[in-house]
Amino acid sequence: METAKIGFEETLWKAADKLRGSMDASEYKHVTLGLIFLKYISDKFEMKYNELVEEGDGFEEDRDEYEAENIFWVPKQSRWSFIKDYAKDPKIGQYIDEAMIEIEKENPSLRGVLDKRYARPELDKRRLGELIDLISTIKLHSKEEKDLLGRIYEYFLGKFASAEGKGGGEFYTPQSVVKTLVEMIEPYEGRIYDPCCGSGGMFVQSEKFVERHQGKIENLSIYGQELNSTTWKLCKMNLSIRGLEGNIGDQHADSFHNDLHKNLKADYILANPPFNISDWGGNELVDDVRWKYGTPPNGNANYAWLQHMVYHLAPNGTAGIVLANGSLSSNTSNEGEIRKNLLESDIVDAIVALPDKLFYSTGIPVSLWILNRNKKDNPKYRSRENEILFIDARNLGEMVNRRLRELTEEDIEKISTTYQSWRKPGEDYEDVKGFCKSSTLDEVRENEYVLTPGRYVGLGEVEDDGVPFEEKMESLTSELRELFDKSHQLEKEIKKNLGGIGYDI
Repeated sequence: METAKIGFEETLWKAADKLRGSMDASEYKHVTLGLIFLKYISDKFEMKYNELVEEGDGFEEDRDEYEAENIFWVPKQSRWSFIKDYAKDPKIGQYIDEAMIEIEKENPSLRGVLDKRYARPELDKRRLGELIDLISTIKLHSKEEKDLLGRIYEYFLGKFASAEGKGGGEFYTPQSVVKTLVEMIEPYEGRIYDPCCGSGGMFVQSEKFVERHQGKIENLSIYGQELNSTTWKLCKMNLSIRGLEGNIGDQHADSFHNDLHKNLKADYILANPPFNISDWGGNELVDDVRWKYGTPPNGNANYAWLQHMVYHLAPNGTAGIVLANGSLSSNTSNEGEIRKNLLESDIVDAIVALPDKLFYSTGIPVSLWILNRNKKDNPKYRSRENEILFIDARNLGEMVNRRLRELTEEDIEKISTTYQSWRKPGEDYEDVKGFCKSSTLDEVRENEYVLTPGRYVGLGEVEDDGVPFEEKMESLTSELRELFDKSHQLEKEIKKNLGGIGYDI
Protein backbone atom coordinates (compact mmCIF):
# COMPACT_ATOMS: atom_id res chain seq x y z
CA MET A 1 0.00 0.00 0.00
CA GLU A 2 2.74 2.45 0.97
CA THR A 3 4.64 1.74 -2.26
CA ALA A 4 1.55 2.57 -4.28
CA LYS A 5 1.20 5.91 -2.49
CA ILE A 6 4.81 6.82 -3.14
CA GLY A 7 4.38 5.82 -6.78
CA PHE A 8 1.41 8.16 -7.16
CA GLU A 9 3.29 11.04 -5.53
CA GLU A 10 6.20 10.53 -7.92
CA THR A 11 3.85 10.38 -10.91
CA LEU A 12 2.13 13.55 -9.79
CA TRP A 13 5.50 15.24 -9.32
CA LYS A 14 6.64 14.30 -12.82
CA ALA A 15 3.43 15.72 -14.28
CA ALA A 16 3.89 18.94 -12.29
CA ASP A 17 7.54 19.16 -13.34
CA LYS A 18 6.45 19.30 -16.99
CA LEU A 19 4.86 22.67 -16.25
CA ARG A 20 8.20 24.23 -15.56
CA GLY A 21 8.86 25.44 -19.12
CA SER A 22 9.79 29.07 -18.82
CA MET A 23 8.89 29.19 -15.12
CA ASP A 24 11.39 28.50 -12.39
CA ALA A 25 10.64 26.19 -9.45
CA SER A 26 9.63 29.04 -7.17
CA GLU A 27 6.76 29.91 -9.54
CA TYR A 28 5.40 26.55 -10.61
CA LYS A 29 5.44 25.48 -6.98
CA HIS A 30 2.50 27.81 -6.37
CA VAL A 31 0.71 26.77 -9.55
CA THR A 32 0.85 23.09 -8.58
CA LEU A 33 0.13 23.39 -4.87
CA GLY A 34 -2.72 25.79 -5.62
CA LEU A 35 -4.37 23.16 -7.81
CA ILE A 36 -3.89 20.46 -5.18
CA PHE A 37 -5.42 22.74 -2.56
CA LEU A 38 -8.38 23.52 -4.82
CA LYS A 39 -8.97 19.80 -5.39
CA TYR A 40 -8.81 19.14 -1.66
CA ILE A 41 -11.32 21.76 -0.54
CA SER A 42 -13.62 20.76 -3.40
CA ASP A 43 -13.43 17.05 -2.41
CA LYS A 44 -14.17 17.92 1.19
CA PHE A 45 -17.10 20.12 0.17
CA GLU A 46 -18.53 17.55 -2.23
CA MET A 47 -18.31 14.76 0.35
CA LYS A 48 -20.45 16.84 2.73
CA TYR A 49 -22.68 17.90 -0.17
CA ASN A 50 -23.43 14.26 -1.06
CA GLU A 51 -24.16 13.43 2.58
CA LEU A 52 -26.75 16.23 2.70
CA VAL A 53 -28.30 15.10 -0.59
CA GLU A 54 -28.71 11.58 0.84
CA GLU A 55 -30.39 13.00 3.94
CA GLY A 56 -32.98 14.51 1.59
CA ASP A 57 -33.80 17.63 3.62
CA GLY A 58 -32.71 20.07 0.90
CA PHE A 59 -29.82 21.59 2.89
CA GLU A 60 -27.07 20.78 0.37
CA GLU A 61 -26.81 24.45 -0.72
CA ASP A 62 -27.10 25.81 2.84
CA ARG A 63 -23.65 27.18 3.67
CA ASP A 64 -24.35 27.04 7.42
CA GLU A 65 -24.20 23.23 7.18
CA TYR A 66 -20.62 23.49 5.90
CA GLU A 67 -19.40 26.26 8.16
CA ALA A 68 -20.58 24.27 11.20
CA GLU A 69 -17.94 21.65 10.32
CA ASN A 70 -15.21 24.10 9.24
CA ILE A 71 -15.66 23.18 5.58
CA PHE A 72 -14.90 25.92 3.05
CA TRP A 73 -17.87 26.97 0.92
CA VAL A 74 -17.05 26.21 -2.74
CA PRO A 75 -19.26 27.95 -5.37
CA LYS A 76 -20.53 25.81 -8.27
CA GLN A 77 -18.09 27.06 -10.91
CA SER A 78 -15.17 26.68 -8.46
CA ARG A 79 -15.81 23.01 -7.80
CA TRP A 80 -13.35 20.50 -9.18
CA SER A 81 -16.00 18.80 -11.30
CA PHE A 82 -16.34 22.05 -13.28
CA ILE A 83 -12.56 22.51 -13.60
CA LYS A 84 -12.13 18.90 -14.72
CA ASP A 85 -14.76 19.25 -17.47
CA TYR A 86 -12.86 22.21 -18.95
CA ALA A 87 -9.33 20.80 -18.53
CA LYS A 88 -8.76 20.73 -22.32
CA ASP A 89 -10.33 24.13 -22.96
CA PRO A 90 -7.81 26.81 -24.08
CA LYS A 91 -9.35 29.13 -21.48
CA ILE A 92 -8.77 26.68 -18.58
CA GLY A 93 -6.32 29.10 -16.94
CA GLN A 94 -8.95 31.81 -16.86
CA TYR A 95 -11.52 29.43 -15.36
CA ILE A 96 -9.13 28.45 -12.56
CA ASP A 97 -8.28 32.08 -11.75
CA GLU A 98 -12.00 32.88 -11.58
CA ALA A 99 -12.58 29.84 -9.36
CA MET A 100 -9.89 31.03 -6.93
CA ILE A 101 -11.31 34.56 -6.85
CA GLU A 102 -14.80 33.28 -6.05
CA ILE A 103 -13.55 30.97 -3.27
CA GLU A 104 -11.71 33.89 -1.65
CA LYS A 105 -14.86 36.02 -1.84
CA GLU A 106 -16.90 33.33 -0.11
CA ASN A 107 -14.29 32.45 2.56
CA PRO A 108 -12.72 35.47 4.33
CA SER A 109 -9.99 33.34 5.97
CA LEU A 110 -8.60 32.57 2.49
CA ARG A 111 -8.59 36.16 1.30
CA GLY A 112 -5.34 36.93 -0.50
CA VAL A 113 -4.06 33.37 -0.02
CA LEU A 114 -4.92 31.51 -3.24
CA ASP A 115 -2.75 31.77 -6.32
CA LYS A 116 -4.27 33.41 -9.39
CA ARG A 117 -1.68 33.07 -12.13
CA TYR A 118 -3.16 30.32 -14.27
CA ALA A 119 -4.26 32.49 -17.22
CA ARG A 120 -0.76 33.78 -17.94
CA PRO A 121 0.38 33.08 -21.53
CA GLU A 122 3.66 31.44 -20.47
CA LEU A 123 1.81 28.69 -18.59
CA ASP A 124 1.44 25.77 -21.04
CA LYS A 125 -2.31 25.09 -21.08
CA ARG A 126 -1.95 21.61 -22.59
CA ARG A 127 0.31 20.48 -19.76
CA LEU A 128 -1.89 22.28 -17.24
CA GLY A 129 -4.81 20.19 -18.54
CA GLU A 130 -2.75 17.00 -18.21
CA LEU A 131 -1.96 17.86 -14.60
CA ILE A 132 -5.65 18.52 -13.88
CA ASP A 133 -6.51 15.11 -15.37
CA LEU A 134 -3.96 13.39 -13.17
CA ILE A 135 -5.01 15.21 -9.98
CA SER A 136 -8.59 14.23 -10.84
CA THR A 137 -7.73 10.52 -10.52
CA ILE A 138 -7.40 10.61 -6.74
CA LYS A 139 -9.75 11.77 -4.03
CA LEU A 140 -7.80 14.07 -1.75
CA HIS A 141 -10.26 13.94 1.12
CA SER A 142 -11.99 10.85 2.45
CA LYS A 143 -12.76 9.27 5.81
CA GLU A 144 -10.31 6.45 5.07
CA GLU A 145 -7.39 8.62 3.89
CA LYS A 146 -7.49 11.68 6.12
CA ASP A 147 -3.77 12.43 5.80
CA LEU A 148 -3.25 11.54 2.13
CA LEU A 149 -3.19 15.19 1.03
CA GLY A 150 -0.90 16.06 3.93
CA ARG A 151 1.62 13.47 2.76
CA ILE A 152 1.38 14.64 -0.87
CA TYR A 153 1.75 18.27 0.19
CA GLU A 154 4.78 17.48 2.35
CA TYR A 155 6.34 15.41 -0.45
CA PHE A 156 5.87 18.28 -2.90
CA LEU A 157 7.30 20.90 -0.55
CA GLY A 158 10.45 18.79 -0.19
CA LYS A 159 10.73 18.23 -3.95
CA PHE A 160 10.23 21.92 -4.69
CA ALA A 161 12.84 22.87 -2.09
CA SER A 162 15.28 20.49 -3.77
CA ALA A 163 14.47 21.89 -7.22
CA GLU A 164 14.96 25.47 -6.03
CA GLY A 165 18.27 24.69 -4.35
CA LYS A 166 19.48 27.65 -2.33
CA GLY A 167 16.11 29.43 -2.48
CA GLY A 168 14.35 26.37 -1.12
CA GLY A 169 15.60 27.05 2.38
CA GLU A 170 13.34 30.10 2.59
CA PHE A 171 10.19 28.04 2.95
CA TYR A 172 11.21 24.52 3.91
CA THR A 173 13.09 22.94 6.80
CA PRO A 174 13.97 19.27 6.16
CA GLN A 175 11.64 16.90 7.99
CA SER A 176 14.41 15.09 9.85
CA VAL A 177 15.62 18.37 11.41
CA VAL A 178 12.08 19.41 12.37
CA LYS A 179 11.34 15.97 13.84
CA THR A 180 14.51 16.16 15.95
CA LEU A 181 13.49 19.52 17.40
CA VAL A 182 9.91 18.40 18.06
CA GLU A 183 11.01 15.17 19.76
CA MET A 184 13.35 17.17 21.99
CA ILE A 185 10.88 19.95 22.85
CA GLU A 186 7.80 17.67 23.22
CA PRO A 187 5.02 20.22 22.52
CA TYR A 188 2.09 18.35 24.14
CA GLU A 189 -0.14 21.30 24.94
CA GLY A 190 -0.01 25.07 25.24
CA ARG A 191 1.05 27.89 22.93
CA ILE A 192 3.52 27.10 20.14
CA TYR A 193 5.20 29.89 18.22
CA ASP A 194 7.40 30.21 15.13
CA PRO A 195 8.36 33.79 14.18
CA CYS A 196 9.72 32.72 10.76
CA CYS A 197 7.32 29.88 10.05
CA GLY A 198 7.93 29.32 6.33
CA SER A 199 5.39 26.82 5.01
CA GLY A 200 4.44 25.70 8.53
CA GLY A 201 6.53 22.54 8.87
CA MET A 202 7.16 23.06 12.59
CA PHE A 203 3.41 23.21 13.26
CA VAL A 204 2.68 20.11 11.16
CA GLN A 205 5.30 18.02 12.95
CA SER A 206 4.03 19.25 16.32
CA GLU A 207 0.55 18.07 15.36
CA LYS A 208 1.97 14.66 14.42
CA PHE A 209 3.84 14.47 17.74
CA VAL A 210 0.63 15.13 19.68
CA GLU A 211 -1.22 12.48 17.65
CA ARG A 212 1.53 9.88 18.21
CA HIS A 213 1.29 10.41 21.96
CA GLN A 214 -2.52 10.24 22.01
CA GLY A 215 -2.87 13.90 22.90
CA LYS A 216 -5.49 16.35 21.68
CA ILE A 217 -4.45 18.79 18.98
CA GLU A 218 -7.03 21.30 20.21
CA ASN A 219 -4.85 21.69 23.32
CA LEU A 220 -2.13 23.24 21.16
CA SER A 221 -2.52 26.89 20.10
CA ILE A 222 -0.53 27.89 17.02
CA TYR A 223 1.06 31.31 16.53
CA GLY A 224 3.32 32.22 13.64
CA GLN A 225 4.62 34.91 11.37
CA GLU A 226 6.25 34.92 7.94
CA LEU A 227 7.89 37.76 5.99
CA ASN A 228 7.74 36.31 2.46
CA SER A 229 4.25 36.82 1.03
CA THR A 230 4.17 33.70 -1.18
CA THR A 231 5.55 31.55 1.62
CA TRP A 232 2.92 32.96 3.98
CA LYS A 233 0.28 31.75 1.51
CA LEU A 234 1.84 28.28 1.51
CA CYS A 235 1.63 28.18 5.29
CA LYS A 236 -2.01 29.25 5.31
CA MET A 237 -2.85 26.45 2.86
CA ASN A 238 -0.69 23.90 4.67
CA LEU A 239 -2.53 24.54 7.95
CA SER A 240 -5.92 24.58 6.22
CA ILE A 241 -5.53 21.15 4.63
CA ARG A 242 -4.83 19.69 8.06
CA GLY A 243 -7.69 21.48 9.74
CA LEU A 244 -5.30 23.36 12.02
CA GLU A 245 -6.37 26.72 13.43
CA GLY A 246 -3.30 28.93 13.26
CA ASN A 247 -2.88 32.57 14.16
CA ILE A 248 -0.29 33.59 11.58
CA GLY A 249 -1.80 36.99 10.88
CA ASP A 250 -3.82 38.31 7.97
CA GLN A 251 -0.67 39.42 6.19
CA HIS A 252 2.99 38.66 5.76
CA ALA A 253 5.12 40.73 8.14
CA ASP A 254 8.64 41.18 9.49
CA SER A 255 8.94 39.76 13.03
CA PHE A 256 11.61 42.30 13.97
CA HIS A 257 9.90 45.45 12.71
CA ASN A 258 6.22 44.46 12.82
CA ASP A 259 5.82 41.86 15.56
CA LEU A 260 2.26 40.53 15.17
CA HIS A 261 2.35 38.81 18.57
CA LYS A 262 3.92 41.46 20.81
CA ASN A 263 2.25 40.23 23.98
CA LEU A 264 2.63 36.49 23.33
CA LYS A 265 4.46 34.38 25.88
CA ALA A 266 4.79 30.95 24.28
CA ASP A 267 5.19 27.59 25.99
CA TYR A 268 7.13 26.27 22.99
CA ILE A 269 9.09 28.00 20.27
CA LEU A 270 10.32 26.07 17.24
CA ALA A 271 12.15 27.99 14.54
CA ASN A 272 14.61 27.83 11.69
CA PRO A 273 15.42 31.49 11.01
CA PRO A 274 17.33 32.39 7.83
CA PHE A 275 21.06 31.99 8.51
CA ASN A 276 23.31 35.02 9.00
CA ILE A 277 20.95 37.71 7.61
CA SER A 278 22.94 40.90 7.10
CA ASP A 279 20.18 43.31 6.01
CA TRP A 280 17.67 42.90 8.83
CA GLY A 281 17.47 46.62 9.74
CA GLY A 282 19.05 46.40 13.16
CA ASN A 283 20.10 50.05 13.09
CA GLU A 284 16.41 51.00 13.46
CA LEU A 285 15.98 48.87 16.61
CA VAL A 286 18.93 49.90 18.75
CA ASP A 287 16.98 50.42 22.01
CA ASP A 288 14.45 47.63 21.47
CA VAL A 289 13.00 46.05 24.62
CA ARG A 290 13.91 42.60 23.28
CA TRP A 291 17.67 43.23 23.46
CA LYS A 292 17.92 42.40 27.16
CA TYR A 293 21.24 40.60 26.76
CA GLY A 294 22.92 43.06 24.41
CA THR A 295 22.35 44.90 21.14
CA PRO A 296 22.76 42.50 18.20
CA PRO A 297 25.02 43.63 15.33
CA ASN A 298 23.59 45.26 12.21
CA GLY A 299 25.47 42.80 10.01
CA ASN A 300 24.08 39.53 11.40
CA ALA A 301 20.61 38.71 12.76
CA ASN A 302 21.47 35.44 14.55
CA TYR A 303 21.49 36.94 18.03
CA ALA A 304 18.51 39.15 17.23
CA TRP A 305 16.53 35.95 16.50
CA LEU A 306 17.75 34.34 19.73
CA GLN A 307 16.73 37.32 21.85
CA HIS A 308 13.41 37.78 20.03
CA MET A 309 12.53 34.20 20.96
CA VAL A 310 13.73 34.46 24.55
CA TYR A 311 11.55 37.56 24.89
CA HIS A 312 8.51 35.56 23.73
CA LEU A 313 9.09 32.56 26.03
CA ALA A 314 6.68 31.90 28.90
CA PRO A 315 8.16 31.52 32.43
CA ASN A 316 8.46 27.73 31.95
CA GLY A 317 8.84 27.90 28.16
CA THR A 318 11.25 25.92 26.01
CA ALA A 319 12.64 26.87 22.60
CA GLY A 320 14.39 24.88 19.88
CA ILE A 321 16.18 26.98 17.27
CA VAL A 322 18.29 26.09 14.22
CA LEU A 323 21.27 28.42 13.77
CA ALA A 324 24.47 28.52 11.75
CA ASN A 325 27.50 27.18 13.63
CA GLY A 326 29.14 30.60 13.73
CA SER A 327 26.68 31.54 16.47
CA LEU A 328 28.41 29.08 18.82
CA SER A 329 31.74 30.85 18.88
CA SER A 330 31.58 34.28 17.24
CA ASN A 331 33.04 37.12 19.31
CA THR A 332 32.61 39.92 16.78
CA SER A 333 30.26 42.89 17.03
CA ASN A 334 28.97 42.15 20.55
CA GLU A 335 27.88 38.55 19.76
CA GLY A 336 30.30 37.05 22.26
CA GLU A 337 29.00 39.37 24.99
CA ILE A 338 25.36 38.48 24.23
CA ARG A 339 26.19 34.76 24.32
CA LYS A 340 27.97 35.24 27.64
CA ASN A 341 24.94 37.05 29.10
CA LEU A 342 22.54 34.34 27.90
CA LEU A 343 24.72 31.70 29.52
CA GLU A 344 25.17 33.60 32.78
CA SER A 345 21.36 33.99 32.91
CA ASP A 346 21.18 30.19 32.66
CA ILE A 347 18.84 30.14 29.67
CA VAL A 348 20.86 27.80 27.41
CA ASP A 349 19.79 24.22 28.11
CA ALA A 350 21.47 22.18 25.36
CA ILE A 351 23.46 22.53 22.15
CA VAL A 352 23.39 19.92 19.37
CA ALA A 353 25.93 19.98 16.54
CA LEU A 354 24.35 18.50 13.39
CA PRO A 355 26.12 17.04 10.33
CA ASP A 356 26.58 18.90 7.07
CA LYS A 357 24.45 18.60 3.89
CA LEU A 358 21.11 18.44 5.75
CA PHE A 359 19.65 21.49 4.01
CA TYR A 360 18.67 22.20 0.41
CA SER A 361 19.74 25.82 0.82
CA THR A 362 23.28 25.25 2.14
CA GLY A 363 25.77 22.45 2.65
CA ILE A 364 27.20 23.91 5.85
CA PRO A 365 26.59 22.13 9.17
CA VAL A 366 24.27 23.83 11.65
CA SER A 367 23.41 23.52 15.33
CA LEU A 368 20.31 23.31 17.48
CA TRP A 369 19.99 25.69 20.40
CA ILE A 370 17.65 24.46 23.13
CA LEU A 371 16.68 27.31 25.46
CA ASN A 372 14.72 27.08 28.70
CA ARG A 373 13.35 29.90 30.83
CA ASN A 374 13.28 27.82 34.02
CA LYS A 375 15.95 25.15 34.42
CA LYS A 376 15.73 25.14 38.21
CA ASP A 377 12.11 24.99 39.46
CA ASN A 378 10.12 23.48 36.58
CA PRO A 379 8.04 20.69 38.20
CA LYS A 380 8.23 18.49 35.08
CA TYR A 381 12.02 18.23 35.04
CA ARG A 382 14.97 17.90 37.37
CA SER A 383 16.95 20.99 38.31
CA ARG A 384 19.65 21.65 35.72
CA GLU A 385 20.83 24.92 37.22
CA ASN A 386 24.17 25.97 35.68
CA GLU A 387 24.31 22.78 33.59
CA ILE A 388 24.40 22.52 29.80
CA LEU A 389 24.12 19.38 27.70
CA PHE A 390 26.35 19.14 24.64
CA ILE A 391 25.59 16.62 21.89
CA ASP A 392 27.92 16.11 18.95
CA ALA A 393 25.80 14.50 16.22
CA ARG A 394 28.07 15.40 13.31
CA ASN A 395 28.72 11.74 12.48
CA LEU A 396 25.04 10.82 12.27
CA GLY A 397 22.79 10.77 9.20
CA GLU A 398 22.82 8.97 5.86
CA MET A 399 23.40 10.41 2.40
CA VAL A 400 20.22 10.11 0.30
CA ASN A 401 21.94 11.46 -2.79
CA ARG A 402 25.24 13.09 -3.73
CA ARG A 403 24.48 16.41 -2.00
CA LEU A 404 21.83 15.71 0.63
CA ARG A 405 21.90 13.91 3.97
CA GLU A 406 19.02 12.89 6.25
CA LEU A 407 18.92 11.96 9.91
CA THR A 408 17.39 8.50 10.26
CA GLU A 409 14.64 7.65 12.76
CA GLU A 410 17.33 5.96 14.88
CA ASP A 411 19.47 9.12 14.79
CA ILE A 412 16.53 11.28 15.83
CA GLU A 413 15.70 8.92 18.67
CA LYS A 414 19.33 8.83 19.82
CA ILE A 415 19.52 12.62 20.05
CA SER A 416 16.09 13.17 21.61
CA THR A 417 16.29 10.34 24.17
CA THR A 418 19.73 11.57 25.25
CA TYR A 419 18.27 15.01 25.95
CA GLN A 420 15.15 13.61 27.65
CA SER A 421 17.15 11.26 29.88
CA TRP A 422 19.37 14.20 30.86
CA ARG A 423 16.57 16.62 31.82
CA LYS A 424 13.94 14.25 33.25
CA PRO A 425 14.19 13.04 36.85
CA GLY A 426 14.95 9.39 37.51
CA GLU A 427 16.46 8.70 34.07
CA ASP A 428 19.79 6.92 33.54
CA TYR A 429 21.74 9.57 31.68
CA GLU A 430 25.47 8.98 31.14
CA ASP A 431 28.13 10.98 29.33
CA VAL A 432 29.30 9.22 26.16
CA LYS A 433 32.76 10.17 25.03
CA GLY A 434 32.64 11.69 21.56
CA PHE A 435 28.83 12.09 21.62
CA CYS A 436 27.39 13.79 24.70
CA LYS A 437 28.58 15.57 27.83
CA SER A 438 26.76 17.29 30.68
CA SER A 439 28.96 20.29 31.42
CA THR A 440 28.87 22.95 34.10
CA LEU A 441 28.74 26.69 33.53
CA ASP A 442 32.23 26.83 35.08
CA GLU A 443 33.54 24.60 32.27
CA VAL A 444 31.92 26.88 29.71
CA ARG A 445 33.52 29.90 31.38
CA GLU A 446 36.91 28.16 31.13
CA ASN A 447 36.26 27.78 27.40
CA GLU A 448 35.50 31.52 27.12
CA TYR A 449 31.78 30.87 26.51
CA VAL A 450 32.39 29.02 23.26
CA LEU A 451 29.60 26.44 22.77
CA THR A 452 31.05 24.13 20.13
CA PRO A 453 30.07 20.62 21.39
CA GLY A 454 33.32 19.04 20.18
CA ARG A 455 35.23 21.01 22.83
CA TYR A 456 33.27 19.31 25.60
CA VAL A 457 32.39 15.79 24.44
CA GLY A 458 35.94 14.95 23.36
CA LEU A 459 36.89 12.24 20.86
CA GLY A 460 35.08 8.93 20.76
CA GLU A 461 36.78 5.72 21.76
CA VAL A 462 38.82 4.22 18.90
CA GLU A 463 38.46 0.47 18.63
CA ASP A 464 41.78 -1.38 18.95
CA ASP A 465 42.46 -3.37 15.78
CA GLY A 466 45.08 -5.54 17.49
CA VAL A 467 48.01 -4.37 15.31
CA PRO A 468 51.07 -3.35 17.40
CA PHE A 469 52.13 0.30 17.19
CA GLU A 470 55.64 -0.58 15.85
CA GLU A 471 54.13 -2.64 13.03
CA LYS A 472 51.76 0.17 12.07
CA MET A 473 54.59 2.72 11.98
CA GLU A 474 56.80 0.45 9.87
CA SER A 475 53.97 0.02 7.35
CA LEU A 476 53.23 3.72 7.24
CA THR A 477 56.85 4.83 6.82
CA SER A 478 57.36 2.24 4.09
CA GLU A 479 54.34 3.58 2.22
CA LEU A 480 55.56 7.15 2.72
CA ARG A 481 59.00 6.23 1.24
CA GLU A 482 57.31 4.87 -1.86
CA LEU A 483 55.29 8.07 -2.25
CA PHE A 484 58.44 10.21 -1.88
CA ASP A 485 60.23 8.11 -4.54
CA LYS A 486 57.31 8.58 -6.94
CA SER A 487 57.30 12.29 -6.19
CA HIS A 488 61.02 12.63 -7.05
CA GLN A 489 60.53 10.65 -10.27
CA LEU A 490 57.63 12.87 -11.31
CA GLU A 491 59.68 15.97 -10.52
CA LYS A 492 62.48 14.75 -12.82
CA GLU A 493 60.07 14.02 -15.68
CA ILE A 494 58.42 17.45 -15.37
CA LYS A 495 61.80 19.20 -15.46
CA LYS A 496 62.86 17.15 -18.47
CA ASN A 497 59.66 17.94 -20.38
CA LEU A 498 59.87 21.65 -19.57
CA GLY A 499 63.53 21.67 -20.67
CA GLY A 500 62.51 20.12 -23.98
CA ILE A 501 60.41 23.18 -24.78
CA GLY A 502 63.00 25.69 -23.62
CA TYR A 503 62.10 26.20 -19.96
CA ASP A 504 64.73 25.26 -17.38
CA ILE A 505 63.96 25.01 -13.64
